[in-house]
Amino acid sequence: MKKLIIAISCMLAFTAGSLQAKDWKEVRIAVDVPYEPFEYKASDGTLTGFEIDLGNAVCAEIGAKCEWIPQAWDGIIPGLLARKYDAIMSSMSITEERKKKVDFTGKYALIPNKFIAKKGANLDFDNLDGQKIAVQRATTHDKYLTDNYGDKVEIVRYGSFDEAYLDLANGRVVAVLGDASALEEGVLNKEGGEGYEFVGPSLTDPKWFGDGFGIAVRKQDKDLTEKLDAAILSLRDKGVYQEIAARYFNYDVYGE
Repeated sequence: MKKLIIAISCMLAFTAGSLQAKDWKEVRIAVDVPYEPFEYKASDGTLTGFEIDLGNAVCAEIGAKCEWIPQAWDGIIPGLLARKYDAIMSSMSITEERKKKVDFTGKYALIPNKFIAKKGANLDFDNLDGQKIAVQRATTHDKYLTDNYGDKVEIVRYGSFDEAYLDLANGRVVAVLGDASALEEGVLNKEGGEGYEFVGPSLTDPKWFGDGFGIAVRKQDKDLTEKLDAAILSLRDKGVYQEIAARYFNYDVYGE
């Protein structure tokens, strides 16, 4: 019995040592594509966007190589917990609910959330009864709309924002709720975008939208969380973050 206990103890010690010894020379990062300007495919099929560029810079800062893994939003946290990848960097808001499941770095962006509709829709946000509003399923936008308008509007949930944009154009929904930069890039800056506009309030309440976007990591990989967090701060100190952000935004995407 003693030999068995010693053997198990040695095995556990070896396993713990192996986990601690992980050098993170490669970091597998999940992204939900497309979500312009954060991540999308260029004309040659390669992944690009603010988070892709910033993520590559973060990996370089810690001496690692990024491997980008496209993953639908619905399963993005379960995939992390199942070790399909090591981190999520896909405009994920840092919320108390998510922090029960995963750890986060400090924020790397803070963007307001808006509704977008066709010009002339004349939506009355004091009386949206019966209106069809689109969101991406299982997002902070979904939760906000459910909590604040769920008994008034018909919430139409989509697997991706591209599907929501298509139904907005076809008149199947009257508005889409999302983060302002993604809506701007996905609709307003596209051909025909002049027919749409932001409507209603600008939403930033941490109760629903958290404390900005952070990189999500498994709770047991705290060493990786610390490395990534330090890298983000270092890139800001060096001005690299600001250079990357300027490629995609004409305002301070980091926020206060």
